Amino acid sequence: MIRPFRRRTATGTLDAIWIAEQAGAPMAPCERIELDLAGLQGDRYHEGRGHWHPVEACRVTLIGAEELERARRRARRLRHPANLVPGEHRRNLVVSGLGRSPREGELRIGDTRFVIERPRPPCGWLNQVVGYNLAAALRHDSGICLRPLETGTLHVGDPVHWHTARRKSAP
Repeated sequence: MIRPFRRRTATGTLDAIWIAEQAGAPMAPCERIELDLAGLQGDRYHEGRGHWHPVEACRVTLIGAEELERARRRARRLRHPANLVPGEHRRNLVVSGLGRSPREGELRIGDTRFVIERPRPPCGWLNQVVGYNLAAALRHDSGICLRPLETGTLHVGDPVHWHTARRKSAP
């Protein structure tokens, strides 16, 4: 039996935009940034100067503010710094209102669209850059990889809309 699709949606806000010129460089906040199909202009991944394995590369990374809050609580329990330094998470976009980063579907941020590619687990490189085990604090709350579907400009404060179609589970 084919089950009907149930549309799932959520809305939020783009709270912050972060880029770094190259691998390991400090993250710099932006109020607005140009986006093309290769990612965020000026960011290390867009320019080919990031630290990643070619198979696991992300054009744009996103993490939820709620995920960062859970990581802060875990960091306290792990006796790591209780307050993450802004941008220390090394993700490009921080959004609020979605709860946990969605794992499938599409995101519309302002006038631009992205497809959600996969979760973005933290790696040992992150710990080397920040100087403590931030990866343990983030764990599965480490964000997602996005692929831009169109060009445009992102602005802090842009509305964020997520949608996907999922099959209803059996009763």
